[in-house]
This record gives sequence, structure tokens and C-alpha cells, in this order.
Amino acid sequence: MSEPCLEPAGPAEAAVAASMPARRRLEFLAGRWAARRALRAVGLDCGEIPRAGRLPVFPPGVAASISHSAGIAVAVAGGPGRDVPLGCDLELRPLPRDAARLVLREDEGELLAHGGRPAGTAWSVTELFSAKEAAWKALSVLGGAHRAGTAPGSLRDLRAEPVGDELRVALRAVPARAVRVRVTRVGAGVFSQVTGWADRPA
Repeated sequence: MSEPCLEPAGPAEAAVAASMPARRRLEFLAGRWAARRALRAVGLDCGEIPRAGRLPVFPPGVAASISHSAGIAVAVAGGPGRDVPLGCDLELRPLPRDAARLVLREDEGELLAHGGRPAGTAWSVTELFSAKEAAWKALSVLGGAHRAGTAPGSLRDLRAEPVGDELRVALRAVPARAVRVRVTRVGAGVFSQVTGWADRPA
């Protein structure tokens, strides 16, 4: 996190950053910097990025997603006018297997045992956590999901199932509301990114 300009872009960011411990503050500001950079790459400018609960709040018509782990921040952004869900998650610290109870329900246990991947390998708890976290971000912001009461309250409110080398992650309450997530190994950790709607042509 040695990138320049790790300063709040406005009073809302400054207020949130001021309430955080030093390391968390740097990650928060680096995430906002990464999001503004990602948005510039698709031709959009964005000032400060406040938050509501866990989620960043972008101006209307602006879509992006932020994640940070172990001092590294990443962001993805979409161009204007694209009906594409956005969500990403970086996890550089592997999770222990007993954390599965916080992420999965009983009907997902086979993912840890057999996986269902073409290569025949099982998914790790870290991969499943990260994939669900990326999907949670995408599904929580689409169509005012929080206001409509259709946003997942926790990762266990999402159901993951393998589709080739990716995962289909759906809201348990609304199974048709589903996204595809690609999980990529990054050292000992993983990076997950929503690649589109699960049940629509790419």
C-alpha cells in the first residue's frame, strides 16, 4: 500500500477513516483509491465513496466493487449502461476448515468433499468464502436489494454449486437470482470475481 494519494476524497470518507485503527484505515483508503482508478479505466470519474453498512455507495449509474486483504486492495468497475453484476473478493489468509460452518449449509458439504470440478478437486473453505463474498456484494447492490429486503443477510443465505470451473451462487430465498463466480489462486490465497448472471447467455 505504498501507492500515492491515500487520503480521504471528502468528508464522508474522512469520517469513516477517522474511526478506524491505522492498518484498517490504510486498507479502507487504498480500496477507495483502487476503485477510483478502476472507474477511470472505464471512462468514469468518481469523487469520495461513502459507505452504507459494509457496502461502498457509488453515485447513480456507477458500478464497482472493492476488496482488501493483508494490506492489499483491489477493485473492479463496469462501464456505464452495462447490465452486468459486479463483485470481487480478495482473501490472502487461508481460512481453517472449521470455518465452514460460518459459510456453508448442510446441502453444500459435498463441495468440500468432492468439489464437482472437471478436475475432480474439492473446493477449500477459503475459495467458497471468497466466492460467496464476491456474490454477496453483487447481489446486495442490484436493484436496491437491501431496500427491497431481498439482500442476503449472511453468506449462509447464499447457495453455491459448481458449474464447470466456476461456481453458481444464488440467493436461497430467490434461487433465480444467481451469479457466476470465478475463483483464482493468488499465492496461498484466492481472488474471486463475479463474471456475469448465472442463467443468462454470456
